[in-house]
Amino acid sequence: MSELATGVREICDRSGGDRARMMDIVQEVQARFGCVSGEALNLIAAATGVHRVEVEGVVSFYTFLSGRPKGRMVIRVCDDIVDEMSGMRPVAEAFSQELGIPFGGTTPDGQFSLEYTACIGLSDQAPAALINDVPVTYLSSDKAREIVAALRRHGDPRKLVHRLGDGNNAHPLVRSMVHNSIRSKGPIVFAPFEDGSALRKAIAMSPVEVIRDIKTSRLRGRGGAGFPTGMKWEFVRAAEGEPKYVFCNADEGEPGTFKDRVILTEYSGLLFEGMTIAGYAMGAQLGILYLRGEYAYLRLLLEHFLDERRRRGLLGRNILGRAGFDFDIRIQMGAGAYVCGEETSLISSCEGRRGDPKNRPPFPAQRGYLGKPTAVNNVETFCCVARILDQSPGWFAQIGSRQSAGTKLFSVSGDVASPGVYEYPFGVRLRQVLEEVGAESPIAVQIGGPSGQMVGPADFDRTICYDDLATGGSMIVFGPERDPVYIAKRFLDFFAHESCGYCTPCRVGTELMRKKLAAILDGRGEADDLPYLEDLARTVKFTSRCGLGQTAPNPVLSTLKNFRDAFERRCPARQEGRRAAFDLAAATAEAESIVLEQAAR
Repeated sequence: MSELATGVREICDRSGGDRARMMDIVQEVQARFGCVSGEALNLIAAATGVHRVEVEGVVSFYTFLSGRPKGRMVIRVCDDIVDEMSGMRPVAEAFSQELGIPFGGTTPDGQFSLEYTACIGLSDQAPAALINDVPVTYLSSDKAREIVAALRRHGDPRKLVHRLGDGNNAHPLVRSMVHNSIRSKGPIVFAPFEDGSALRKAIAMSPVEVIRDIKTSRLRGRGGAGFPTGMKWEFVRAAEGEPKYVFCNADEGEPGTFKDRVILTEYSGLLFEGMTIAGYAMGAQLGILYLRGEYAYLRLLLEHFLDERRRRGLLGRNILGRAGFDFDIRIQMGAGAYVCGEETSLISSCEGRRGDPKNRPPFPAQRGYLGKPTAVNNVETFCCVARILDQSPGWFAQIGSRQSAGTKLFSVSGDVASPGVYEYPFGVRLRQVLEEVGAESPIAVQIGGPSGQMVGPADFDRTICYDDLATGGSMIVFGPERDPVYIAKRFLDFFAHESCGYCTPCRVGTELMRKKLAAILDGRGEADDLPYLEDLARTVKFTSRCGLGQTAPNPVLSTLKNFRDAFERRCPARQEGRRAAFDLAAATAEAESIVLEQAAR
């Protein structure tokens, strides 16, 4: 038996040949053999009892997986708008020049591959990159050249870390140069917490009473949609079918978002306690933390903290001595797919499939993971749960605004003096936040990441809450020299790339919007383009299958609404019947080249 066949069998056996653990299997095969080759696909399919095309579908779907060999060291340069504003382009050119390959290429000796990647959760210390699983921050063109030279000498990305970050970034299981950038601490997430205190109070109550407290607190999901958490839990508890599952969505992939990175690094105890309380309240025995592939460097630390909780009786069987209260948590790694931040896509990924969204209804609370009732909440929501049980629902409800209880974490980046994570009570005015983060003369703020909305100075006195400026947490600030039309186009680049391609409105619509914005920026815009863009954006928004497609048009719609003059300057009315968008030379170039080629013969 070949080394590959033996290795694949060992890997599959460790997962019990379970096709639902396909993500674990293919990631381990790639880590061991450099890629998931055609032969490996056949071996995995045979060992897990599925068709080869199902395995290949998984490998081809995720950015960090590959069916072809890549370099032993993969350099992934973050190319989101914040990194570009911070000087990413010269950094990218320096990497390409030093390695002697273009982006998407691999060096002839097989040592390096060079790629662009979407947001890696380091917008507060951009430009940044991942080298294998090692994050490198505050890059410059000179640093890029030094990195290539160092890697050629020792071949170990971990040796690039000469300065350790603060807190658990310096933990022996992490040893990262990342720093937390906690700029403002509030009373809920970034407050002192004693492990087990909330859990002890929870198990002194009945599960129904725990859910009642969550409902009384008025906690709404912190992912952006704001669905009442207690109501979701009530649906899961009442749903037919066993077992039930608790999922934590730690796949923050929105450009400019990095608050979960800080919670996972420094406050995972609060998160795990919230998940365990959820398990108790809904009668679940398993929780799954879906951790984005870009945060793989934190996995060993999180596994260590989970082991500590098991040792102390806070996880496992008969938790805190309560007979029959059995609950544990496992980590499921993602592999670079923004769409997996959508709850049904996340569930598909955890089932060992492509991260394709599922039709709703049925909703996950009715039929989720493996067809069973499943509650999916995000990292910040579970932290709030633990704090509510520890301090009381009344205490939580009196913080924030009338319709939005509690605090909100903001990932602030862009043209500000102090990028980082801030905790504010709901109801804070946007202008106050801008003043405290050091935003000088901002012309625009992207609230809620690309899927949110871009607002201008006329909206700076609005409040951040579910009923006014709603946000999942990302806040990108743009100074006077920035161009709203270009920003919208860069966001559409992101959505067009990240679309799973399942439904036509999203797959085609995002590309059409992107191309039209590119034409406007190239000076080929005209007045008719604006109603066309609005109509196209609304069509995509209301006919797409999942949240990605439904929010992908927001950069177009919000910039047209709030920065229409920036479009109108580029889109004049037609003159003398001519279309600015029509390039005669480009349209006839191919025919001209054929004629010239024939004439040369």
